[in-house]
Amino acid sequence: MIILDENIPESQRQQLRTWRIRVLQIGDEIARKGIQDSEIITLLISSSSPTFFTRDDDFYRPSLRHNRYCLVQLDVVAAESAHYARKLLRHPDWNIYARRRGRIARVTHLGIPCWNMHGVAEEFTAWR
Repeated sequence: MIILDENIPESQRQQLRTWRIRVLQIGDEIARKGIQDSEIITLLISSSSPTFFTRDDDFYRPSLRHNRYCLVQLDVVAAESAHYARKLLRHPDWNIYARRRGRIARVTHLGIPCWNMHGVAEEFTAWR
């Protein structure tokens, strides 16, 4: 399940759907607008195989790692959110939930810095 934070623009949600990527957005299709970060974490833990995309850099913290979800912080211009979300979901190291699970990622133009579930240091995945 792909979940978008409410800070992802509507145009980007629609672009993902145009590409046939099924997404739910906080405040519209799941949860309520203004939900607190801690409530989002609780929601993710109780959801089935969630990958959460946000533009909020507060979510890129290794302390938030959990084997029940994947957090992705999009560190790109808002208008490029859909492009980079799709790019991550197509990357061979990230294209299935089993590979994303337990990871905290930051998507940038250069690549994907991330924290793995039990890693002691940040790792980097380049775009291919």
